[in-house]
Amino acid sequence: MNTLEKLTLFYDGACPLCQAEILFLSRRNQAGLLDFVDINSERFDSDKIGISCEQALAAMYGQHANGVLIQGVAVFPEAYRRANLPFLAWIFSRKLLQPILQVGYRFFAKNRHAISGLFGPAALSLVKATSPKSTS
Repeated sequence: MNTLEKLTLFYDGACPLCQAEILFLSRRNQAGLLDFVDINSERFDSDKIGISCEQALAAMYGQHANGVLIQGVAVFPEAYRRANLPFLAWIFSRKLLQPILQVGYRFFAKNRHAISGLFGPAALSLVKATSPKSTS
């Protein structure tokens, strides 16, 4: 059996679409293999992590428990594996799809706030409505 180590995801808490994805993943984090750090919070320590806030805004970053950083599309299959979403992990790890996913992700990262302004509030409402009640 392959044992997965904890993965910390660094996300933009000012982005409603990003919030929706993190909320979705956090609700599926039964094994506790994911941690989430808003890059706009005091938990984000660029010196300790080794990436600046600007870098974190430009691309999705994850950090394995052993300190190794991953970025961009490579973060998603790792996160989905830990959230027990094997089909999404499989899709995002296909070598054949990597060029398309990379281009799509770069476009999204660059235009995150405009895209999120259009779709983020609805996505966040949907995730909140379909998730078990929480105290947040």
